[in-house]
This record gives sequence, C-alpha cells and structure tokens, in this order.
Amino acid sequence: MRRLARILLLLALTCPALAQQRAPAPSQAPAPQEAPPPPYEPQMLRLAEILGALSYLRDLCGPKDSDTWRNDMRALMEAEAQTEARKERLAGAFNRGFRGYEVLYRSCTPNAVTIIDRFLSEGEKLSNDLSNRFGGG
Repeated sequence: MRRLARILLLLALTCPALAQQRAPAPSQAPAPQEAPPPPYEPQMLRLAEILGALSYLRDLCGPKDSDTWRNDMRALMEAEAQTEARKERLAGAFNRGFRGYEVLYRSCTPNAVTIIDRFLSEGEKLSNDLSNRFGGG
C-alpha cells in the first residue's frame, strides 16, 4: 500500500493532470494597452523616414550634416514617443529611410541630389502641415 501511495505521489508531482488542484501560478499583470495612435501618425512616420533618408544622402552628397538630421529625429522622438512601441515605430521609419538609400546609393549622383531636394521640400511641407493642423501653431 505504501508503494502505491509513493507511486501516486510521484505521478501527481510529475503529471499535472493527475495532481489535485494546484495553486495557480502568479500571473503577470497585463501589459498596459497602448493608446490608439494620433491622427497624424502616418505623416509623422513619413517625416521620420525622410529624416533617415536625408541623414544618409546629405552625407553622401557633400554637406556632411547627418548629425543635424539625427538630432532632429531625436527631438521628434522626445516630443512624440510617449510609449516604447511608438518610439520603436518612429525609429524604424527613420532606419528604413536611411537603409533604403544606403542600399541604392554608394556615391552621389544627380538623381540623389534631386531626391534630397524633393525630401527637403516634402519634409518642410509635412512639418508645416503638422504644426499648423495639430500643433496649434
């Protein structure tokens, strides 16, 4: 009889289905749910992507001012990234812009200069639109 009791005890310890109700494992608190993104999220992500592209292309084509664009991105993230997920989305957009042109261009070309001009114009327009429409300014 003792042997049977030991076997049942071993089975109960190694096979949860045979064990009596065990105390539930302490559950982790659910992660706080992220608020929905602001209505200007697509424009903000596009602006971050443009900053990344300019950071790469402007160094490639002469001005060597990538720190300016990185600092602008840092300021944007400090102002806008209230959660880790939002910070990751903004940083991901910046990195996509940087890496996308890093893959395409190894030297400055007339096309790269044209792209820089277009991004400067688009970035300025986005910044103004965001500021005027959502920033109260």
